[in-house]
Amino acid sequence: MSFLEQNEGLVRLSVFAGVLLIMICLEFILPRKKRTQPRTHRWLTNAAIVVLDTVALRLVVPVLAVGFAGLATENGWGLFNLVALPGWLEILLAILILDMLIYAQHVATHHIPILWRFHKVHHVDRDIDVMTALRFHPVEILASMAYKIICVLLLGPAALAVIVFEILLNASAMFNHANVYLPERLDAAMRRLIVTPDMHRVHHSTVIAETNSNYGFFLSVWDRLFGTYIAEPAAGHEGVIIGLAEHQDARPNAIIWSMLLPFLSTRPKASPFAEAKSASPEHVS
Repeated sequence: MSFLEQNEGLVRLSVFAGVLLIMICLEFILPRKKRTQPRTHRWLTNAAIVVLDTVALRLVVPVLAVGFAGLATENGWGLFNLVALPGWLEILLAILILDMLIYAQHVATHHIPILWRFHKVHHVDRDIDVMTALRFHPVEILASMAYKIICVLLLGPAALAVIVFEILLNASAMFNHANVYLPERLDAAMRRLIVTPDMHRVHHSTVIAETNSNYGFFLSVWDRLFGTYIAEPAAGHEGVIIGLAEHQDARPNAIIWSMLLPFLSTRPKASPFAEAKSASPEHVS
């Protein structure tokens, strides 16, 4: 068993805390977009949501995706257990496939009404920064973990591959949600491979066609490959309005309202799936 497998919890917590601290510092030093509201109330609410998510996972799914990867390996379940591959190649392929499956899951949360009800808790945040990356309704977190467990059982990757993927996914989500300025050339070079803050900011626009784009969390290739890529928001990064058009008020900063949001209405005024047919993303290469 590798060092990473033996110390999974410590390593994941260390990377999480390290990336979070670095992004917070960079947001103060190199902000990309002017905020519409103070950090304090937003951050407290988003931090409280993280606590609720963690408690929900521990209570409902005590064995996470990594544990099921070990179970699949022990029992010979999944595609990777049917073929003999070098360890490095299995890890690389597993990361690529899992990242594509997470992309597909993200698309589904925007186009399947019941999934959107919970995912919009993430999108109602009226500023986008590193703390937005942590804002997901507990029901969505549980559903996402169930989905990852199913994917892991079907694929049968090594536990190490799942650990590496989870670390990359969490770190990249905090990076690409961060309100950090990157020089244009650096951003252009980086987004050829990974999702950058400017690329993902488009996804948090109130414009439906832009919300229905740039679904990737780690690798940017899937949006380009499946035609969901938009290079820039129509209003520019300073002019783009973040959040959902029907919730441009202080309510998203309240923890109780945020938790109740999926149950508050049966027919939201605006949602990505409602206008998906009439608003197709502009493909920009």
